[in-house]
Amino acid sequence: MVRVLRLFMLVTILCLTVQAQLIKSEKYEKYRPLYNAFIDVPYQTYDTQTVKLDIYQPKKDGLHPMMMWFHGGGWRKGSKDSVTSQLTPYLEAGFVVVNVQYRKLGEALAPAAVQDTRCALAFMLKNAEKYGVDKEKIILSGTSAGGHLALITGMLPSHSKIDAPYSQDVNFKVAVIVNNYGITDVKDILSGENRKGFGVDWLGNQENRAEIAESVSPLAYANKDNPAIITIHGDADPTVPYSHAVRLKKALDEAGVVNTLYTVAGGGHGSFSDEDKYLVYNEIVAFVNKQLGGDYMKPKKKK
Repeated sequence: MVRVLRLFMLVTILCLTVQAQLIKSEKYEKYRPLYNAFIDVPYQTYDTQTVKLDIYQPKKDGLHPMMMWFHGGGWRKGSKDSVTSQLTPYLEAGFVVVNVQYRKLGEALAPAAVQDTRCALAFMLKNAEKYGVDKEKIILSGTSAGGHLALITGMLPSHSKIDAPYSQDVNFKVAVIVNNYGITDVKDILSGENRKGFGVDWLGNQENRAEIAESVSPLAYANKDNPAIITIHGDADPTVPYSHAVRLKKALDEAGVVNTLYTVAGGGHGSFSDEDKYLVYNEIVAFVNKQLGGDYMKPKKKK
């Protein structure tokens, strides 16, 4: 009975692995003539885990803008394999596209995920020439917790105390952050009316949890040296308070940072109408193209 159970578990794991690879290959198939794909590239190793990323490099010679994507899931769910379709607009635009795995709850508490995303960006900066990355045209993006990670990864100053040794020697420079309804004040979701279980769990029972929460809050790093930032947020979001977007907008304005807050009226946590999705997409395209100084991404036309 035990042997049968073990065999069943092994088959299940193999099927899930194959399914993940099929998802990757199916999403990538359209771009195969245009891209080289480097899947599951290790960028940092810990005692019990190696974190990896997928890199899609245009076959066309020269340097290209890069978009680095962080998946959502409240720092506790999701994976880089589950968001491939969200990368297609950037593949269409001919960007180097990087899809990042990071340590989630159950693997490590905060600030581990932030250390990982900073290391992922450091890895790409150190290997920019190898993968054809234009270091002057780097975009970070993600949804929800991924939006938070895009913000904190791009807004943290170089040589931050949070950084792991691998990223301590890197001079970080990001051109644009596309923040899709990301958390901007981690302390705010630990208690009070905006308390969220996923935030409480991510910080855990660490003695200095308030200090850590402050250190991984993008709102704490709003200053004139920030990248250009566009935030997309529904004003009826039940998961990440809309006030987080409003407060970030205010702080960025006061610091003189180029930024836009696009509010989806009545929008939930990424649950937008088709019309709103169309408007959001074109808003992002216009913002990214303006900041990069070219018509890289193509706006959608109404059907």
